[in-house]
Amino acid sequence: MYAAEDADPQHLRLPEPGAVVLLGDLARPDLLTVGALRGWPERAAEVGFECSGSGTRRHRFQGPLLYDVLTAAGPAFGPGGRRERLRFPVTVTGRDGHRALLSWAEIDPDFGGAPVLPATRIDGVPLGAAGPQPVLPQDRRGARHISGITAVGVEGYLPAR
Repeated sequence: MYAAEDADPQHLRLPEPGAVVLLGDLARPDLLTVGALRGWPERAAEVGFECSGSGTRRHRFQGPLLYDVLTAAGPAFGPGGRRERLRFPVTVTGRDGHRALLSWAEIDPDFGGAPVLPATRIDGVPLGAAGPQPVLPQDRRGARHISGITAVGVEGYLPAR
């Protein structure tokens, strides 16, 4: 079991290449391998990202919905209903320390419902030890693209008093 205070996502030592730690305000923090992620219902996304140096790059990604994976880990939402979920950012950290920030509302079907994937395949090729890659089909640019996710953190914030 992992918790936010147990590890700095930038310096995690994972037991297996391509593994991802789910940590933070979760009832069931976990360590998932790429193989375990492939066990989830898979979605496909045809994505085109504008790259400043090489124009638009198009790829087909496959993987589970990040929303489904994180919901199974039990985010620690309070009794505030839908509004409570708006206080939870999701941080995705890559092997090189690069981080991208999403909001829970961005991936939640009750709000934005973006089909964000921790992709386990790109153009039909399994990522394996390279680790999953976050795919945000709604992004026009690939700035939140991270190679080799090592951690996904969900953190709630206390309401203003």
